[in-house]
Amino acid sequence: MNTLPHLLRSFGVLTSAALLAFGACAQNVKAGDVNAARSKVAMCVGCHGIPGYQSSFPEVHKVPKISGQSEAYLAAALMGYRKGDRKHPTMKAVATSLSDQDIADLAAYYASHGQDLPPTPAKGGTASSEVQALLTKGNCMACHGENLSKPIDPSYPKLGGQHADYLFVALKAYHTANNPNIGRSSPIMAAQVQAFNAKELKLLAQHIASLPGDLKTVPQPRLR
Repeated sequence: MNTLPHLLRSFGVLTSAALLAFGACAQNVKAGDVNAARSKVAMCVGCHGIPGYQSSFPEVHKVPKISGQSEAYLAAALMGYRKGDRKHPTMKAVATSLSDQDIADLAAYYASHGQDLPPTPAKGGTASSEVQALLTKGNCMACHGENLSKPIDPSYPKLGGQHADYLFVALKAYHTANNPNIGRSSPIMAAQVQAFNAKELKLLAQHIASLPGDLKTVPQPRLR
């Protein structure tokens, strides 16, 4: 799309500004501490530590795999839920309860979590001509990289191998406006997703889920 380079430049400025602002208001936050996070993950493992666990809001879907996701993205996502750029009542409640240091520690923990485990095997990964046309239309690789798992900016998510039903719900959230409980704000993603209907978004989600990637759900006990 002709507007994508401009959006990328604009969003890059916005992302940098947001991270600088976060740093300015959190000068006492140290680099994320994986060991410190071990005593903070209790509220996370009840959903993200159970393979196949499903959420019922805003519709039934598997909760996302977050082990192996990039540290910067995890921190940005939690900040987004806390700020309201990402709307989800449960995640907002969790994020609001976290300090800046908690967010940094949890992001570091889940970025490194499961690295000693074998990668999840791909389920297919070859795009049909229809899906390839959709990927080209959305210029998805421009941000998310090879196999949609090597983003050009660490604050962008890895997508390859993520649950298809979660991806579908997440993509549809960029279609939602003026809803206090559902929706996501992003200058790039909102513009890109508006070009697709629900059927096309589902096709994209199913293809992305079939790709190889670093994302995992690592079983963890609820009580630690």
